[in-house]
Parts: sequence; C-alpha cells; structure tokens
Amino acid sequence: MSAGGGTVPVIVLKEGTGRTTGREALKNNIMAAKIVAEAVKTTLGPSGMDKMLVTSFGDVAITNDGATIMKELDVQHPAAKMLVEVAKAQDNEVGDGTTTAVILAGELLSKAEGLIDRNVHPIVIIEGYKKASDKAQEVLEKIAIPVSISDDKTLRDVAITSLSSKGINVAQVHFAKMIVDAVKQVAEEVGGKAESRY
Repeated sequence: MSAGGGTVPVIVLKEGTGRTTGREALKNNIMAAKIVAEAVKTTLGPSGMDKMLVTSFGDVAITNDGATIMKELDVQHPAAKMLVEVAKAQDNEVGDGTTTAVILAGELLSKAEGLIDRNVHPIVIIEGYKKASDKAQEVLEKIAIPVSISDDKTLRDVAITSLSSKGINVAQVHFAKMIVDAVKQVAEEVGGKAESRY
C-alpha cells in the first residue's frame, strides 16, 4: 500500500529475466530482430544456401524457403516475434517475398540503430521512414511500365524473373508459360482489364 492508500502494482517475472528501459530496451529490441533477419539472409536469391531445421521433436527439414524457416523458429522475444509476424503477413498477402521482407525490415532496424546512436529520437526516425516510403512509392509509379495483357514475351520475362529463386531453373520457361496463360485466363474472366503494371 502506498501512503495515499492506493495499491502498488506487482510485476512477476520468470527467474533470470531482466527489465530494460529507454535506449537500452530499444537496442535490445533491434538486436533481437536483426538476429532473426540474419537467420534467413543467406537463403536469399538463386544462390541462396539451404538451412537445416531441427524441430523440438527431432524431425529434420532442409529448406531455403524464408516462410518455412520463419514458421519453424521458436521466437520468444517480443520484437523478434514482430519480424516473424512481418513474414507471416507477407506470406498470407502475397505468397512470396517473405525473406526479402524480413531482410529489409532487419536492415531498416540496423540503420535506425545507427541513428539512435547519434541521438536521433525514434519518432523522428519513424517519420523519416514514412517519408522515404512515400518517395519510394512515387519513384516506382514513375518508372512503372504499362504492359498489355497480350504482350506474352514481357509477361513471360516477368514470370521467369519471379521464378528465378524457386529452384526450378530447368523448367522456368515451361512454368512461366503456364503462369502467363493462367493470368490471361483470369483477366478474361474478370472483364478483360488489358493493362497491368510491373
């Protein structure tokens, strides 16, 4: 009980846990998220390395798929869990790009850490990232090239680029043709919107 008659909150932590605040907490959160990003960084791209995952039951899986790795990670740190959620959201919304999303988030946090070391307030960093995001979107809109739904060659080239990290190099052209045919069929069913952007 406090002198004013109110109750004092009691916080119970597991044995061995500590409590950090301020700059130290920020740096700990950033470090935890960067470690998660590092776990998938070497799997990116056509030359990405495989990871061997061992579950708590002793089952072994070998993969270089970022989404699979992120699902299998047993992450306890709240900030690192947020990075796992970034991967899940990317996978649910797009079905691809989880590794890129996690690595990009890790790099943004790494750069933010440098700014924090220079005494830039986190709110200023967040505002800067929002402005950078808006600018990036603006630039992407300017450089986007309209592509006709009847331009099979360009559509196949885009599909081949997307497939380049999927480990199906020997059948890329075959799968690219299948993808283009499927997209064209969907476009016809939706009403023949004849223009997409990439």
